[in-house]
Amino acid sequence: MPHVIVKLWPGKSETQKAKLAQEITRDVMSVLNYGEAAVSVAMEEVEPDQWMDKVYKPDILGKPKQIYKRPGYTSV
Repeated sequence: MPHVIVKLWPGKSETQKAKLAQEITRDVMSVLNYGEAAVSVAMEEVEPDQWMDKVYKPDILGKPKQIYKRPGYTSV
């Protein structure tokens, strides 16, 4: 039962977030062979000035074994 959390800066429209959720769901279904009912997707907006403390340090630097695609930045 995959649950995907997308952390992003505020400012994207509801339409953009819904489209992203649809695309993530489609790809999870395709790659992992789950039905649509098994997949959930959440969007968590994080202000740019809080990104380092709320996302980069704890989720990227703090969990290196869980990262399958690293960002191309080291600070924001």
